[in-house]
Formats: sequence, structure tokens, C-alpha cells
Amino acid sequence: MSNLSNQKRLAASVLSCGVNRVWFDPERATDVEGAISRDDLRTLIKEGVIRARPKTGVSRGRARERDAKRSYGHRRGPGKRRGAAGARRPSKTQWIQRIRAIRKTMRALREEGKIDPHLYRILYRKAAGGQFRSVAHMKSQVEILQGKGK
Repeated sequence: MSNLSNQKRLAASVLSCGVNRVWFDPERATDVEGAISRDDLRTLIKEGVIRARPKTGVSRGRARERDAKRSYGHRRGPGKRRGAAGARRPSKTQWIQRIRAIRKTMRALREEGKIDPHLYRILYRKAAGGQFRSVAHMKSQVEILQGKGK
């Protein structure tokens, strides 16, 4: 095969891709060699003699595998950690998660009639003040408070 660098350059321009992505059919090399104008190359592109190779991307396969392992706790040991615990899971994020769960449970208890609106309001203010460390802790405090009332 003779030097087809000029054809390759022109074909890349016509195909709007890089020179390295241009592919010539090796069996029709003589036709490509004879094509000297952009118009000739367009004809060959229509015939399928000249094609642009597909773009190569970065595979997500390894990333998916890694994420799957991390989902059940692997690859999260001390050797993989960069940053303090508070940077990896900020205290504000923890608070938001906890307070939302507590408030959702309190609403459910009020709607079910297990707590009256007055007690709900007291508990709501206590939750906002950070008195409950979890939903379970809040529920245990509800039982104590209701025991006092009776």
C-alpha cells in the first residue's frame, strides 16, 4: 500500500473526526489511492470504503464492580480513608437524617392517635433541641412521658 496520508487527512476533515479514526477498506486501497479530491472521498464514504472508527470510551465495568463491593462494606478500611470522620459524613448530614426520621415518626404517632397534639408539640421542641439520639430513644421517652400523665 502506498502513502495514503493525504487521503487520510482529507477523509478526516470530511468525516469530522481525527486522522487516527479514519479507516480504509484494505481491499479497495487502489480506489482510495486514486481519490485525490474531497468529492472523490465523499463518494467512497457513501460506498462504505472509508469509515470513521467508533470513539473509544472509558469502561464503567470496573467502577461498577468496585461500587458493588463498597455497598456491602468492602474497600472501606482505614487504608482507604482520607479525611476525618466528620469530613466523610458531616455532623450536619447526620443531624438532618436523624431529625427527619424522628419528625416523621412523631407525625405518624400523632395521626394514629398514640400521642395527642399537645404532647406532639412538646416532643417536637425537645427533638429540635437535640434531646433524642434516635427514633427508638424518642419512642422510649414517649412511653415515659405518657406514664407520667396517667
